[in-house]
Amino acid sequence: MAKCEGGVPEHISGIDRAIVSKVIVFNIILFTSLLQVIIPSFKLNSGHEIPALGYGTWLGINDKDEFDYSDWDKMLKTLSYCIDVGYRHIDTAHLYRVEPDIGEVVNRKIKEGVVTREEMFITTKVWQHFHREADVEVSVRGSLRRLGLEYLDMVLVHWPMSISEEGVDEKIDYLETWRGFESVLSKGLVRSIGVSNFNVEQLKRLVANCKVKPAVNQVELNLAFGQKELVDYCNTQNIKITAWAPFGAMITSRAPPDAPGPRVDDLTLVAIAKKYGKTVMQVTLRYLYQRGIITIPKTVTPGRVLENASIFDFELTTSEFSTIAKFDVNYRSNRPTFWQNYTNYPFEKYDVPESPIPESLRKWKNGKNNDME
Repeated sequence: MAKCEGGVPEHISGIDRAIVSKVIVFNIILFTSLLQVIIPSFKLNSGHEIPALGYGTWLGINDKDEFDYSDWDKMLKTLSYCIDVGYRHIDTAHLYRVEPDIGEVVNRKIKEGVVTREEMFITTKVWQHFHREADVEVSVRGSLRRLGLEYLDMVLVHWPMSISEEGVDEKIDYLETWRGFESVLSKGLVRSIGVSNFNVEQLKRLVANCKVKPAVNQVELNLAFGQKELVDYCNTQNIKITAWAPFGAMITSRAPPDAPGPRVDDLTLVAIAKKYGKTVMQVTLRYLYQRGIITIPKTVTPGRVLENASIFDFELTTSEFSTIAKFDVNYRSNRPTFWQNYTNYPFEKYDVPESPIPESLRKWKNGKNNDME
C-alpha cells in the first residue's frame, strides 16, 4: 500500500486530498467525542461522594511572580472537553481568577444537557483575606456569584495563615475561620467543608475544637513527598486527602535543581508501566488512588485528560506498590518561603533571605479581563 501523509494515501491528490483530509479530521474528532471515562468516587465524612480524580485549574505564576494567563483559553477548552468525556470534579479557588469562566463552562454544559448540576462536584477555596468568621460568608457568596451557582459542593480554607491585601499578618486563629465555615455549611451554601495545606498539629487542634470535622485536607502529595504521617492521621479521622502537584518534580524541565527522583524516565516506573500498557504518569496516579488519595492533576491537553482518567482498569500488586513507596524521601517541591514568618505557617522553615509576598498573591480581580470582584 502507498505511504500516507497525514493519514491520506499518496495516490489521492488535489481537491480529493483536501476532502479526504477533512473527513479524517472529522472522524478523529467524532471518535474522540464519543470516548467516555468512568471515574469512581470516595465517600466523605459529610455523607457526600467526591470523584477520586478531578480537574485542577490553577494556571500558576510566571518567573516574574505575575499570574500566568498564557494557557487561559486552552484550560477552558480542556475543561469543556473534560465534562464532555465524563469528568465531574472541578477544583478551583478565588485566587485562581477563573471562577467566572469556569461557571460559564459548567452552566453551558448543564444547559446543553451534557450534565446536571447534581452530577458535578465543584470545589473552591477561601483566601487569606477572608479569615474573620463573618468574612467567610462574604467570600463564599462571592464565589457563588462568580460561578453562577446556588451552592458549592466543597469549600476549603486555602491556607491556615490570615494575611491582608497589604501583606499584614492579621494573626486570626483558624478556629475562628472554621466557625465561619460551619456557618456557611449550616446555611446550605456549601455541602462539605474542608481545609488545605494544614499540618498534623493544626488538624489535631481543629478536630478537637470544632463541631464539624473537615471532610478534606488538600495538600502537596506525590511519589517523592508521600506525607505518610499526615495521611495516617487523616485516615484515623475519616478525613480524605486531596493531592495537589501529584506529579511533583517528575518532569525534568519543571523540577527544581535539587529535586530527587523519580523522573518520568525512571527505569523502575517505566517497567511497571510497560507491564500494564500504561504511562509512568498513569502508574503514579494509580498508586495514589490505591492509597485512597484524591488527585486533581492540571493539564491543558485533551489527550492527557483521557490518559489521567484511564487508571481504573488495572491494579498495582503489593510488591509494585511497596517498590513505588520507596521513592518517598519527604521532599517538598513547593516552598512558599515568603510566608514562612507569618502566624500559622504550616511547613518547615528554610534558612533563606526574607522575600516579599508577590503582589499577584495579594491583590487581583477575577476573570480573564481582570474586571470582576
